Amino acid sequence: MSDRIGIRERLGWPDVGGHRRFVTAIAIDAVGSGVFMPVSVLYFLATTDLDLVAVGAALSLAALVALPTGPLLGGVVDRVGAKQVLLLGNALQALGFLAYLVADSFAAVVVWTMVVTAGRTAFWGSYGALVTVISRPGERELWFGFLGALRNVGFALGGLAAGLAITVGTGAAYSAVVLVNAVSFAVAFVLLLGVPAPPARALSAEPGSWRPVLRDGPFRLLLGVQLGYCLAMMLLNIALPVYATEVLGLPGWVTGAVFTLNTVMVGFGQGLVVRAMTGARRWRVMLLAQLAFVASYVVLVVAGALPVGLAVAVLLLGSVVYTLGELLGGPVLGATTAEHAPDRLRGRYLSLVQVAWNAAGVVAPVAFAVLLDAGTWPLFAVLGVVGLAASIGAVRVGAVMPTAADRVTNAAAPEETGEEPGQAPGVEPAAVV
Repeated sequence: MSDRIGIRERLGWPDVGGHRRFVTAIAIDAVGSGVFMPVSVLYFLATTDLDLVAVGAALSLAALVALPTGPLLGGVVDRVGAKQVLLLGNALQALGFLAYLVADSFAAVVVWTMVVTAGRTAFWGSYGALVTVISRPGERELWFGFLGALRNVGFALGGLAAGLAITVGTGAAYSAVVLVNAVSFAVAFVLLLGVPAPPARALSAEPGSWRPVLRDGPFRLLLGVQLGYCLAMMLLNIALPVYATEVLGLPGWVTGAVFTLNTVMVGFGQGLVVRAMTGARRWRVMLLAQLAFVASYVVLVVAGALPVGLAVAVLLLGSVVYTLGELLGGPVLGATTAEHAPDRLRGRYLSLVQVAWNAAGVVAPVAFAVLLDAGTWPLFAVLGVVGLAASIGAVRVGAVMPTAADRVTNAAAPEETGEEPGQAPGVEPAAVV
């Protein structure tokens, strides 16, 4: 037993213990989502009379209309609890994907995509709050990192199944993908029914509770750092494939190699990176994440000035550096936000993080396309400026937000375990960053 625990801790994984249902639900949810994401546009092209422009317009319109649901659901999380909103999110997505099977018009695609988007927003708006409930202070980076890695692996497995559907290429194959996704949300819903709800003291029915959230200056700074992270995270899926194949003219397999590198590093390296953070101050980890992103942009620009063979190697190197920024930033930003927010307002705080993600998702496709059209360096120059601004924000937030100045301990608080702060049982602390 002690050997098994030692291996878990060395890998940087939390003690799942009584939360297996929650972890299993998150994994199943991720596999289902990973199946559908690569075929979302292809599905509607194969099963409706809509052309590519109409499908794109329908999906964008639905996303734009659903954008305000994040803050609204934040208040609901604080009133009824994160578990209930997470269940609602899974139910809406299951319903929406089942309805996709009979959606055959522009209006139907818009309406049901709004339902799916609202469900996804409900999921992400309550996910962080529920992770905070099931984890203990000092172990939040472990949990956010572990679950993020688990979802990444789930997306990858789902993507493999999606590749099979794309290879078959029939309407029936695409419909099977949608049905599998709907079933995954239904199964996750059933599993989540057994997840413990937040304690009653964490809920609040007070009106006007948005005021302290909006007036929280340190949180606004942290939200700016979060937005910088969100924009950086859009690069991999939106811009890098176009940059590699269309701008640099590299072989198509390079994009697949980039995604494989990212998946392997996140899936198997996230826990190791979180473990290596032990003893570091959170704001310094945020700073390192942004500097890693900026360094990756420099490497990616250099790839554009090299012959094809060298360009491939340098592009892959840039992807590794980029993924390091992802590994550093995600767990610390999630843990810092969750612990900074008061229990009774955590839903509202975390809903604004979801707004940052949604805003980046709206801005990035158009902005990245325009910048890529201008040449090899404008996109990375702009992202570099964003990364440097977020770096300055990380330094500043460390000076004004106590939870950002805390050290990553990767161990439960002393009053809960009796361990010394800053060191997980059996884990040697890393050098302080």
